[in-house]
Amino acid sequence: MTQFYFSVQRSVDMVFSLVSFFIFISVSPSYGYDPLDPHGNITIKWDLLQSNPDTSDVRVSIFNFQLYRHIERPGWQLGWEWQGDEAIMSMLGAEATEQGNCSRFKGGENLPHCCEKKPMIIDLLPEASFNMKTSNCCKGGVLSSMVQDPSNYAAIFVMKIGAVNSSDQFKMPGNFSFGVSGYTCGQPVRVPPSRYSSDSGRRWTQALGTWNITCMYSQFMASSSPKCCVSLSAFYNTTIVPCPKCSCSCHASKCVKFGETPPVLQEMRDSNQQLSTLIRCSSHMCPIRIHWHIKQSYKQYWRVKVTLNNRNILKNYSQWNLEAVHPNLKNLTQVFSFNYEPLNPYGHINDSGMFWGIRYYNDMLQEGENGYVQTEMLMRKGEDFPSFRQGWGFPTRVLFNGDECVMPLPDQYPTLPNTGGNGPIFSLSLIVLSLLVLTIVSF
Repeated sequence: MTQFYFSVQRSVDMVFSLVSFFIFISVSPSYGYDPLDPHGNITIKWDLLQSNPDTSDVRVSIFNFQLYRHIERPGWQLGWEWQGDEAIMSMLGAEATEQGNCSRFKGGENLPHCCEKKPMIIDLLPEASFNMKTSNCCKGGVLSSMVQDPSNYAAIFVMKIGAVNSSDQFKMPGNFSFGVSGYTCGQPVRVPPSRYSSDSGRRWTQALGTWNITCMYSQFMASSSPKCCVSLSAFYNTTIVPCPKCSCSCHASKCVKFGETPPVLQEMRDSNQQLSTLIRCSSHMCPIRIHWHIKQSYKQYWRVKVTLNNRNILKNYSQWNLEAVHPNLKNLTQVFSFNYEPLNPYGHINDSGMFWGIRYYNDMLQEGENGYVQTEMLMRKGEDFPSFRQGWGFPTRVLFNGDECVMPLPDQYPTLPNTGGNGPIFSLSLIVLSLLVLTIVSF
């Protein structure tokens, strides 16, 4: 009876989560809320340090306050729109992609760095000259996540802003964009001025004005289809549950068969350019496949093996990470060859965690024959351990680099032999799902 209760509860929870997910995307205009990282965002802080009749000095800081989402190459591209005829006279720590038409400033000794109405700013590369650098700059636009590498989650650059009509007061620009797929930015909000310490912390100065711009991520805006899927297996069942068919796409014409070498692979690749997705042909057509295998069961522990496979033949995933939701993560005892950190976004529910590679060992998920990384973990069998019946040993949610992966249906999970099937559980799932759908339609 206890096993049946846990099975029913798990099935109902998964159905309710699925329906809640569809309700949420149908009513939310931004689709940017993440229950595993409810406070995660990209914050752009704009500090007005000095304002003169001719110029203004500005310090711009970009912070990645997301627990597990990071910004990869080609990196962020910060854009905005000036309200007047402002121009960027000079910059340190970043550069504008276009200088634009600076004819209105003719007659001066040096032309401004950028005269575009809508400038696009990019980070400098690590090999930039020393006199162009500032603190926390020059990483090619890469920002790490808060959990994975908290020392590299920020980028800073400074600007000197001028205008033809120098009598105008400083005006905060608007229409900000982050330049990374999936991110949208709000309007600037004035906040208390930033404070800076000097003289070993004995003196404090503050900005003349500070504004915050918040940018949120949406997986639906980033891609029209998922990017990863999950397959399952267990030592007690000979069946390997594959990724659901067409998890990420059904267009077989956009894949490469094993043994083929398309012409695009023979061309030079530029790491600063966004590469299109080209994957190996499969039934699921996903760039990333994650396999969760229940390997062994001991008296007090059970062992799990997780394998990540890169099927995107045009991309290596640097600083990859994996997030999982599983009720027994609270009893996780040891993880081999991966780093691990509990997420616990709500403090009292320890059922979610983040895995990532060890630096210089397996933090790069390569493509090709060696395009996989794997780990094994030990979980203690606590007092609430309900055995492996009805697929309890598998996660309810899996994310790769912060993007939700497609899971097999609950009734397909590998089960213990002679369990009598999953008919009652699946029927209950259908009943709950039907009631919720009817409620939504009536609403």
